[in-house]
Order: sequence, then C-alpha cells, then structure tokens
Amino acid sequence: MQEITDVRYLSKRVAGLKPSGIRKFFDIAATMKDVISLGIGEPDFTTPRPILEAGIQSLQAGETHYTSNAGKLELRQGITDNLQRLYGVRYDPLSEVIATVGVSEALYLTMTALLDPGDEVIIPTPCFVSYQAEVLLAGGVPVEIPSRVEDNFELDPERVRAAITPRTKVLFVGYPNNPTGAVATQAVLRQVAQIAEEHDLVLVSDEIYDRLVYGTQHVCVPALDENIKRRSVLLGGFSKDYAMTGWRIGYAAGPEHIIKGLVRIHQYTIMSAPTTAQDAAIEALTNGEKFVQEMVAEYDRRRKLIVAGLNRLGLTTFEPKGAFYAFPQIKASGMDDETFAEKLLHEEHVAVVPGNAFGPGGEGFVRCSYATAYEKIEEALQRMERFMSRHG
Repeated sequence: MQEITDVRYLSKRVAGLKPSGIRKFFDIAATMKDVISLGIGEPDFTTPRPILEAGIQSLQAGETHYTSNAGKLELRQGITDNLQRLYGVRYDPLSEVIATVGVSEALYLTMTALLDPGDEVIIPTPCFVSYQAEVLLAGGVPVEIPSRVEDNFELDPERVRAAITPRTKVLFVGYPNNPTGAVATQAVLRQVAQIAEEHDLVLVSDEIYDRLVYGTQHVCVPALDENIKRRSVLLGGFSKDYAMTGWRIGYAAGPEHIIKGLVRIHQYTIMSAPTTAQDAAIEALTNGEKFVQEMVAEYDRRRKLIVAGLNRLGLTTFEPKGAFYAFPQIKASGMDDETFAEKLLHEEHVAVVPGNAFGPGGEGFVRCSYATAYEKIEEALQRMERFMSRHG
C-alpha cells in the first residue's frame, strides 16, 4: 500500500503555517545539560494544594463523565461572580460564558465562530504566537499593527484606525501583553473601543494575565461600559493566575448570540472541558485568592531582579507592568535577535526567545520569562554578564 507522505495532502492553511519560534529553542535546549530556561511562559509554581486536592477528590468521587457542553453551571457562576467582584462587569452564567480547554481553545472557537474567508483581524504586535495562526486557520487575514518601545508597547489608536478596511471584522487586543509585559491604560483602551464601535467591529480581548500586574490596575475591556461589553468577547483562564497550565481550563464570555456560536463548535470538536479541571477551577475561584497574591508578590520580586540586571548589562529593558516577561533590546550585543538567542544558548546555556517570533515590532528584542526561581534568574544574569563581556 502506498503511504501518504507528500505535503500536498495537507490543506494550504496548515502547510502554510510557520513553526512556532518559541518551540525551536525549547527543542534545542532539551538536548543540552545545565540549561537555565528564561523562555518558557509557564509558572514554575505547583498548583496550590487545595486546588490539587479538589481535583483528586473529584476523581475519587467518580466525577469522570461529560458535563454540560458549556461547562458546569457552578463553574460558570464562579467565573461570572469573579468578574463582577474584580471588575464590576456582569455576565449571565447560563448563556454568556463557556468553559474551554484553556484559553487556546477559547481563542480557536472565537475566531472560527466569527470569521468568514477573507475577513480581516487587526492584531497589535509583538504578541502571543497563536493569535495570527488561529486567524489563518479560521480562514481570516491577520493585519499586524506593530507597537513601539517608545510608547511602552501600548497600542496606537490612530494606527488601528488607519488599518481598517471594508473587510475588517475583528479588533484584537491582549493585555497584559505576552511577550512585552506591557499593560494598556484605560484611556487607550477606550479609544480602541470607540474605533470598534464606529466601524461596527467585534472587540476580542485576551486577558489571561489579568491578575499578574505590578503597581498598576488591570483594565478589563468589557467592563469599560455596556456598549463596549455588547460587542466584546473576553478570553480568560486559570493557567497563569493559579499555576494551572496542565489542567487546561479557560473560558470565553460575551454576548449570548456569539457564545452560542462558540458552544456550537465546541459541541462538535471537544464536547466539554475536562471535568476534573472544572472542579479544580471551582476551588481556585472559591479559595485561591491568597495563593494568587503570594505568587504575584514573588513574581514582582523576580521582576525587579531581572529588569535591573538586564539594564545593568546594557540590554535596555523598559519596566514591564504585567505578565511575567521582560523584553530587553539586544542592540548592545551587535547581533540580531535570532543570533543572540542561539549564541547565548550554546555558549552560556541560557534559553531566551527571539523577539521576531512574536511578530513585527519584536525584532531586536528577546523575551526573558521570570516565571522561574529567583536563584536561577541570578545565575542566568551572571552567565549573560559573561556573554556580554565577550560580545557587548
């Protein structure tokens, strides 16, 4: 029997996707010893014990079956209560929230539900690598709007306005930002929301890092006002705030007619989010706040260490106000970001991610995650100091 090995059997959408620039360096680092990874965007904390115990108890109680397609009502109620407590925004747990397999599935469902072939999505960059890919897989066209370090990587509303065409359907924002650590101000987000309203666009906001902010307040986009909420889809989850990446549990919240579309796709592709993870997420919402605060305090300690250390080495780094990433410029090294990352990994066994992996505007930077132990960050900075003494 002839084997199907030719790439021509793949759809053009899949064949045309670029491999993740993040995975490349993880794969190399996995073959090496004594590597300190500042590349991975994952908390190094274990899921807090009460949340772990809730998952275990769920299994022991025989909760091993499907739930409602949209997720357990208790979880959806907890999500809506949490959003109202934190941001004053109200959602109906029965019809305006869906529990998903991480925020990644929420992003996939949203783009698939909203886009027809050729529809355009405006995406500020640098940004998480999945945004453009999910638009392409849904048949849409990503329109990238680079932000600048001179503006603290905040979105320029006028550049958004200039990018709108008759095919524009969605305006996408993602703050606190991965990879830059930027946090958008309420003033800028109001301008962006006004543009969405003027042009009748759907505003999609990825707020997975909403609780990880330092010395500032997170601005929840649909909480700005009721008009904005009616045209917004909010993406959120438990991976970052509660150190639950492996549990794969997230959500989308938005107008009922849009959430119905997400549920329809979810029915045919997933059925329901993992039951055990849903039960753990309920516990996180009920009793997880003190753990969130403890982790944020530790991230802040690491943030101060890495930003000061990178600046001392001549790798100019603006102060990140959210998430757990520093995004230093590497101009002082005389290298481009790909070369810098490769040489640093091979010479000093420190893994970072080239900024160009995150789209236009990321060139000349690297992403350094401080979601790793304080002592490892100290050691990584010592190794980078040796590296810069040779190349800086």
